[in-house]
Amino acid sequence: MLKTKEVEFNYDNQMFFKFQNIDLNSNENLLIIGESGVGKTTLMHLLAGLLKSNSGSIKLFDKELNQMSSYQLDSFRKNNIGIVFQRPHFVNSLTVKENLQLAQYIANKNDNNRIESILKNLNIFEKSNKKTNQLSQGEKQRVSIALAIVNSPKLILADEPTSSLDDNNCSKVIKLLKKQATDFGAQLIVITHDSRLKKHFKKSIEL
Repeated sequence: MLKTKEVEFNYDNQMFFKFQNIDLNSNENLLIIGESGVGKTTLMHLLAGLLKSNSGSIKLFDKELNQMSSYQLDSFRKNNIGIVFQRPHFVNSLTVKENLQLAQYIANKNDNNRIESILKNLNIFEKSNKKTNQLSQGEKQRVSIALAIVNSPKLILADEPTSSLDDNNCSKVIKLLKKQATDFGAQLIVITHDSRLKKHFKKSIEL
């Protein structure tokens, strides 16, 4: 499902990262853990096709990302990858439902039944017609997860989803992410510095 080999990346020849190889099967989730500055978010952007590596290979669902054009990567990402960013990316003038409809529109999809199902599954259906700036932090996090899975991705990438949470809410959020991945037929890769998450994953790598 995901295979990387000798991936390297640098920012303007100043910040250089060399990542260890990843070999993830189609029935596995993965935790990528490391301290600040080791390139965790850079690696997530490489896996999502938001950045291209300087060298090495990233093969996702039998597609070599480095061999794809920007247009092909955009299309591939829309159809295969959902991202839970560390900071929510909403259009605050729109309601929760409208944000999800916009995400579907960008991917040339239109399925209000799926939106309703996801919001009910995440226990925020009653917030459908609320503007995103009217939500609590926990509700925003759930909407971020909804945005990541609304277009039926094969892979969910989550960047530091528990960084500011206490132990109880940390456990709730990671269990929620895993449940959503299972319920909607996706795999999950979490990128974090939070060592508390190790117990929730059978497979992990440390940067």
